[in-house]
This record gives sequence, C-alpha cells and structure tokens, in this order.
Amino acid sequence: MGRHKKNQRIDPVPDFTPVNPPHVCDWEGCGQPGEYRAPKDRSLTSYYWFCLEHVKQYNAAWDYFAGMTPEEIEEFLQRDVIGHRPTWRLGDRHSPFDLFHDPFDIMKETVEDAKKAEESQKRSPAASFDAAVMRAAAVLELSFPLDEAAVRKNYKRLAKKYHPDSTGGDKSAEERFKDIAEAYRLIMTALKA
Repeated sequence: MGRHKKNQRIDPVPDFTPVNPPHVCDWEGCGQPGEYRAPKDRSLTSYYWFCLEHVKQYNAAWDYFAGMTPEEIEEFLQRDVIGHRPTWRLGDRHSPFDLFHDPFDIMKETVEDAKKAEESQKRSPAASFDAAVMRAAAVLELSFPLDEAAVRKNYKRLAKKYHPDSTGGDKSAEERFKDIAEAYRLIMTALKA
C-alpha cells in the first residue's frame, strides 16, 4: 500500500468545485448564483452575496464614507497612513537600555547611571522645552522653571539696558537688544503653547 507501479498516473489534487454555489444573489428579483460578496456596512463584518452584474452595480453606488462628517473622514484618512495602529513619539515608550539583554550584568553600572540621568531629565522642567528655548532663556538670564512674570521682568530690565536710545548707538548693544527681543518672543510663544 502506498507504492505505485512504475507507469501508473497519479492525479493531482481533485477538483472540488461545487455543482451549486452556496449562495443565491441577494439582489431583489435575481435568482443567479451569488458568487461575489460585498460589505453591508463600514464594519466589514457582514456581507451580501451578488452575481457579477449586481456586484458591479452595488460597488459603483457604495460609499464607504457615507454618514461621516468631513472632520471624521479627514481623521480616518490620517490614521489610515499608519494602518489605524496606535502610535507614540520616538523615545517615549522605552529606554534604549531596555532593548538588549545583559545576563552577566557587565553593563549594570552604566545602564543604572544612564537610567538615573534619563529619569532626572524627564523630571527636569527644562526637559519639556527645546534647545532654542533653552538658549533664549540664557539670553534673558532666566532659570527654570519659567514663568511669565519673571520673563517679562528680565525682558524689561535687559531691553532698557541694551536699547539703542540708552547705549548711544553702540552696534554690539543694538545686536544684543535684537537677540533679547527675539528670545522674549520665542519664550512667550513656548509658554503659551
């Protein structure tokens, strides 16, 4: 058993084409075989079965976004770029040191020091600002945490000190005044965001 004679033909996989299809076309008044499925709604969980002619008509008239507002459609299209999966900012989920396995604790001290530094940076109020705001704070002689009252106070003090009318036309003071005005604008924008 299981052995075949030398010239005996072995048939490939037998053809299991059903004689009668399992569905009848769901189009009213059509009795053709329903060989093609089409979604009933946006959930894509239940389907109609149509013949070729009626599935073409159904698909031509079907609108996936029917009943959605333009804002909902725009949100759907934006999330479609990422396949509707959850996302997060780069680096927000894990420490880079969680990505490798160190069974002999060779890097233990380095990893612990790096994790402590990472945690202290996350707790630091300056961590929420970018480098440009940090430089602007240095220009206005501010320390973190920043608050609007201190920003205004230092801006007024430095603007009076370096204003062209106060310095008698000194070019370096005029450049410093421009830097102070730009730093103030940048910090106030960041604080209001």
